[in-house]
Parts: sequence; structure tokens; C-alpha cells
Amino acid sequence: MAVRTFVFDLDGVVYRGNQPLPSAVDTIESLRRFGHQVYFFTNNSSRTRADYLEKLTGMGLTTDIDHIMTASYATALYLAEQGAAGKSCFMIGREGVREALESVGVRLIADPEVEQPDYVVVGIDHEFTFTKLVKAQQAIFGGAKFIGTNPDLTFPGEDGYVTPGNGALLAAVHAATGVAPMVIGKPEIPAMLKILELAHSTPEQTVVVGDRLDTDILAGNRLGARTVLVLTGIATEEDVRLAPPEMKPDIIVNTLPEMMDRLGDE
Repeated sequence: MAVRTFVFDLDGVVYRGNQPLPSAVDTIESLRRFGHQVYFFTNNSSRTRADYLEKLTGMGLTTDIDHIMTASYATALYLAEQGAAGKSCFMIGREGVREALESVGVRLIADPEVEQPDYVVVGIDHEFTFTKLVKAQQAIFGGAKFIGTNPDLTFPGEDGYVTPGNGALLAAVHAATGVAPMVIGKPEIPAMLKILELAHSTPEQTVVVGDRLDTDILAGNRLGARTVLVLTGIATEEDVRLAPPEMKPDIIVNTLPEMMDRLGDE
């Protein structure tokens, strides 16, 4: 196998909940030993990159914070490029969103009725309430730009348990305002391009590995990378059969070790 840059999704690919998926750690460490570059890109906006670094190293994966991209961090990078330092934002989300926005100088406000914000940023929030929905609605009616960290409708937990994802929150705000969000995470590709810039790589040298067709695989296909769907998370083979061409993966595998065999034959 030629030397490549691998971009792995996390939830449903490397682990489910707090449980590593079988052979995932060994496979990723083997890729590194063979000289491949490994990056991680999760659409989950709830945790900071430092949180993910701690979680991955606790599972035995060797990495560093510069090889971890989150939807929250991608959103912060986007806002920084838009000159958002010093501007105000009403945030729906958890610490991952808060830390990322504050790291680029975005000023968070608690009540849009007191100060009209420049942005409304929505990430996954397990304490989402009607009151937060009203505040987001009024801020957007007042002219705030509506930004979504990621569009995932569901989120895979342990033992096959699936919960609502951030896409459900975006849908609520969209329904309440009539305004569609600008989505930053997968399947949009600016953060993917940033990863390739850091890796000094090209799309042709890149393999995107994920468990969702509408985010991971679509992003990889838009990027022009090789795409691998692993059937340990959300998508099934039936989903692939019914998917439009832009969401179909190049390779479907049951586990990550199988991916090594399939790519090794190319």
C-alpha cells in the first residue's frame, strides 16, 4: 500500500461510547508503523480537542492535539477567518463549543435580549430547552448569522443505542426561524482541506474512514479522497444500496482490519 493520509471519524469507527471497537486501536497503530499519517475528525461538538486527546491516549492510541479536528474547532477556525474575534455570539452547546469559540476571541453572551449577538452557534446540547430555542430564534430574527457545528441527526452510543444528534437541534431552530444554518462540519470540506494542509498531503493520497454516508463519506467524496465505510456505526449495507451516488463509499468493510486487507490489495 502506498503511503497515505488517513482521516478517521471517531464515534462508531474507533469506539462506541467509552468502548474501543474491536481491533481499531491495533489497526491504527499498525498504519502508523507502516509510515502512514493518521488524523481524527469528529463531528461531535460536545468535547474539546484536549478531551479527545485524553480519551484516545487512554485507549492506547498515540496521537497529539494537532492531529485531532472537531466540528467545534472547525467552526472556530471558520469564524476566525471571517474576522469574528471580538464579536458576540449566543451559543447553544457544551464545553467543546465554548472552548473553541473563546480560543479565537469570540465573545459569548448569555441573553440576546440584553445584547444583539453577531452570531448564533448551535452545537449538541444535552440541556437544550425551549428557553434556549426562543433566545436563538430572537437573535436570528435580530440579524445574527446562524451557524451549525455539524448536521448529524443521530449519535451512536454503546450497545447500539442511538440518541438525537445536533442536526435535530438545528432543525428546531430552522423551524422556529425559517433560516437555514451554515453548517461547518462534515459533509462540508474546509476542515478536511485544513487537515491536508497540515499533513502536506493531497486528496489523491487521502483515505477518509467513517460510519455515516451523509457526513463522512459525502465529505470524503467531495474532497476527492478514497472513502471507506465501516459497518460498526450508523450506516448499513442497505443504506448504501439506497444512497445517491455522491454518498456511496469506494470500499465497505465490517471492521478496520478488513480495511487494511482491502487497501493493501490496491
